Order: sequence, then structure tokens, then C-alpha cells
Amino acid sequence: MPIPLLDYTLTSQNQRVTGFEVAGDEQPVIYSSEDLRSPGEMDALIQAAYLQVFHEQQMLKHNRQTYLESQLRNGHITVREFIRGLVTSGPFRTNNYNSNSNYRFVELCVHRLLGRDVHNERETQAWSIILATKGLNGFVDALLDGDEYSSNFGDDIVPFQRRRVLPQRSAGELPHQRMPRYSAEYRIRLENSGLLAKGGVGESSFSSTWEGGLPPKSVRLLGAAITIGGATVLLGMTVSIALAAFGLISL
Repeated sequence: MPIPLLDYTLTSQNQRVTGFEVAGDEQPVIYSSEDLRSPGEMDALIQAAYLQVFHEQQMLKHNRQTYLESQLRNGHITVREFIRGLVTSGPFRTNNYNSNSNYRFVELCVHRLLGRDVHNERETQAWSIILATKGLNGFVDALLDGDEYSSNFGDDIVPFQRRRVLPQRSAGELPHQRMPRYSAEYRIRLENSGLLAKGGVGESSFSSTWEGGLPPKSVRLLGAAITIGGATVLLGMTVSIALAAFGLISL
């Protein structure tokens, strides 16, 4: 018997408020496969899908799914199925699922697939149970085949952050692209492993693996020799130019 999604309360978020403002630069660009008029518009739609799923930090050639792109261009799959393929692909699994806790991964996927923040911790826990019991593919299916995704994006629209800015407000929600891929828990793991220094703001984020924070004596001697040699050459060039300026020598 499948475990149903836990109930959770809905908080008042931007995407739940009907907007009547005039579209502008702050409004999301909607990419849909229903009204494509040129191959260039399909290219833009695919680019938008990669940006929504992988964000700028992972927009790498290595992460491209050329087979899925071909299927979408030929009309064999819908935009929804293209998004499903990207989220369940090897690069996305490695860079996001394998390197995060279930809670963080749920927040990340709700941002990128449903276009909103999680309502509360209860929703995060509810989706985490689905992720733990059904695995990555079952969790992604539950998100993409749910009523919320279908009513907002359907089969043809690339997901986007819904209603980031509200009228008559001095500041809206931050773009989801600015959400760190890793949680504080992952940073603590890096600090405990010695890859990040434990310190406050303004201190170096990288820790030294050398004892006492200094390189070995042989490295310091080599650096000193290179410094002295370079200074000697520079001094010689300066003296030569000065003598040539007085006509004592010719260069």
C-alpha cells in the first residue's frame, strides 16, 4: 500500500496571490512548446529548461542530454517529459541528489519544478517521506504528475518562479537561482573534513593542509631563491637602462 502525502497547511506566498500588474522585466518569461514559430525558439525553450533545472552553476556541456533534446525537437516527448528526464538524469542525481540531505533536495526540487518555496517544514517532511519510500524517480513523478504542476505548467510550459514580485512592495522574493545548492549541513561536513576553515566573515574560506599553516622548508627555500633571482635580474635591467640613458653603454 503506497504511503499518501502528509497533509500540510498552505502559507500565504506570492504565487497564491492573483496579480494584475503590467508585465515588465521582473515578470517571468514563459516558454511554451504550443506557439513555437522557428527552430530558434525551440533552442531558447531548451535553454530555459536547462537553466530552470540545473541553474547557472551547472550549465555545463557535460550535463546536456542530447537524446532528450532530440526527442523533444521531434515531438516524441512533451516539455514535461523533458523536464522529468533532466531531473532524473545522471548529472542531476550526482550534483544535487547524492550530495544533499533529503530535506534540502526536496526544497530544491519544489523550487525548480513547482516554481515556489516550500510552505513550511511539514511540507518538507511530507515530500521527504515520498522521496525516501519511492526513490528519486517516484518522487519526481509525484511532483510532475501532481495537480499543482499540471494546473500551472501542464505538458507544454517550462516551469518558472511564479510571482516573485508583488505590486506596492519595495522588495520581492529572491530569485530561486540564488538559493545555494548545498545546505549548512554540507558546509559543516566540509569544515569537519578540513576542506573549509572554521571562521567568521572575512577570513579565508580555504584551510591549509600544511603543518602550522606554512609550506615545508624546501618549498620556502625554493621560493626565496626564485625571489632573489628575479630581483637580481630586475636590478641588472634597471642599471643597464640607466647607463644607456647617460650614453655610457649601448643596448
